[in-house]
Amino acid sequence: MSLNKVMLIGNVGREPEVRYVDAGVPTAVVSLATTNPGYRLESGAQVPDSTEWHRVILWHKLAEVVERYVHKGDLLYVEGEIRRREWTDKKGHAHEVTEIWAKKLELLTPKSQREPQLSPQPQ
Repeated sequence: MSLNKVMLIGNVGREPEVRYVDAGVPTAVVSLATTNPGYRLESGAQVPDSTEWHRVILWHKLAEVVERYVHKGDLLYVEGEIRRREWTDKKGHAHEVTEIWAKKLELLTPKSQREPQLSPQPQ
């Protein structure tokens, strides 16, 4: 038996990127920061906070929620799995990326603190 499950709580680092692919299927990419608090060693030396950045991929309804409600600075809970991709670009350079493919998303920033989404004005 094996398990590939990730649970993250963190802040959105920049505005999400939302695209529509393959016959209008929405996909979103969110840059999520998680921070481990610093601490003091017995010697008195201070170890600073450390921040990890995660590339979170969302599809379908989750991507639609991101497009409508998620903004830079928002606090999110994300549950999903780790996926790693490798590719070679046109110049022959190898690339690799580790991503979190979200299966669950919860908005933790209270509605009163979220940036309002402007609705289109009638013409």
